[in-house]
Amino acid sequence: MPSPPGAARLVQLTLDGPAGPLEAVLQERASGEHTIAAVVCHPHPLYGGTLHNKVVHRVAATMLGLGAAVLRFNFRGAGKSAGRHDQGVGELEDARAAWTFMRERWPAARRWLAGFSFGSWIAARLAVELDDVEQLLLAAPPVQRSPFDLLRRSPVPKRVVQGAADDVCPLPMLQVEFSYWAEPKRLVVVDGAGHFFDRRLEQLGDAVRTLLDARPETAGESRGTPR
Repeated sequence: MPSPPGAARLVQLTLDGPAGPLEAVLQERASGEHTIAAVVCHPHPLYGGTLHNKVVHRVAATMLGLGAAVLRFNFRGAGKSAGRHDQGVGELEDARAAWTFMRERWPAARRWLAGFSFGSWIAARLAVELDDVEQLLLAAPPVQRSPFDLLRRSPVPKRVVQGAADDVCPLPMLQVEFSYWAEPKRLVVVDGAGHFFDRRLEQLGDAVRTLLDARPETAGESRGTPR
């Protein structure tokens, strides 16, 4: 039977990666028709990060709800992806391969790029190299561990969601670094949320929805409401 209008499907994929096959999952409408294509990068693979991470999943599900086709993939050495961890060098190439796949699948679509923790560092570095990122979404960017100074000069619209109680990527350190980033930018803080947004996934989704619904030129900061 035909799928109902607006129905979604999950497609298991294997992408051609620079170090070998990359395991991936594509979330899309059953019709396959989308005007937005998005890629979401997962957290650090050496600490258990994969495409199945709950924050990555919630970000992707929220994007799908906003009309995007969303690709999650495993970096080299994670899950069923070939290769081994490469300290962010090879992982950037993996993300570029995922981006190319989505660009070729939906050549006329608007494009969103996102990442959580380590994945946000990869996404940020990729975004500054590209000229077709409509919105860059960063969840809990690890500014105390990885350099994000490229965002100080990049005009890509930056959307950031951060937990107020994050002890892995502390909010005060993010606020300092965020203040130097070039406009346009926007930060939403989720009250009571730790690094993995435990018991705050609903608020995370609300924050992502708020950020991506915003016009690209919107600047400023807002604060989430505790659950």
